[in-house]
Amino acid sequence: MRVWTVANQKGGVGKTTTVASLAGALAKRGKKVLVVDTDPHASLGYYFGMDQDELPGSLYSLFLAHQSLTLEKVQTHIIPTNVPQIELLPATMALATLDRQLGHHDGMGLVLNKILALVEHRYDVVLIDCPPVLGVLMVNALAASEHIIIPVQTEYLALKGLDRMVKTLLLMGRAKKMQYHFSVIPTLYDKKSHGAAKVLKQLMLDNSKQVWPNMIPVDIKFKQASLAHLPLSHFANRSRGAKAYDKLLSFLLSQEKRHVQLE
Repeated sequence: MRVWTVANQKGGVGKTTTVASLAGALAKRGKKVLVVDTDPHASLGYYFGMDQDELPGSLYSLFLAHQSLTLEKVQTHIIPTNVPQIELLPATMALATLDRQLGHHDGMGLVLNKILALVEHRYDVVLIDCPPVLGVLMVNALAASEHIIIPVQTEYLALKGLDRMVKTLLLMGRAKKMQYHFSVIPTLYDKKSHGAAKVLKQLMLDNSKQVWPNMIPVDIKFKQASLAHLPLSHFANRSRGAKAYDKLLSFLLSQEKRHVQLE
């Protein structure tokens, strides 16, 4: 089971869209996917048409029960989506209280890792959507992940968010005596914008080894797909955006193979 985390310490860069779109692209290839929402805003759940106020359970409940996790308990909190190959472990607003409630407890950075270990036989890939804040939730997502995907909107303010995210990965990697594998993904690219082209060029210069040499374009179909509660691949498979995410998936899979060979 592969585990990929989509993270950036800046909002509005396309994290939730990236999780949903990659999940759809994977499902199109016949893969069974679990998407995990670690953001208290529950954007991923809303994307798939779930109302957090009507959920029987959530990731928050599993964090509270972290000392007595079982496969049965985890399975009862995972819900189906509109795409049969994609299931969701949802978030609720209560996740925002975890740092205050449990952040000081030993071992709280590995709860999500324990949860996923219990269901690893059920899924080919897990995709984790992160909040834009470094706390116990992002630490859990990064600790559980094999590959970090960092969407970066092609505008100048987003470059600072990328710098913070890369520094976070370096600091956590040193603490754990490991090196995180990550890929930088240019998103929301408007080919008519001169500023977007300059930011894309800067991204390529500053992160030549990690940046994906393509981009996710601005596409109205993304919004329409989210309103339909479907990944773009299942709403408009021939759209520019869907094709871009399918290319990104091929890139990520090839990167993973390369890292395995190097190790």
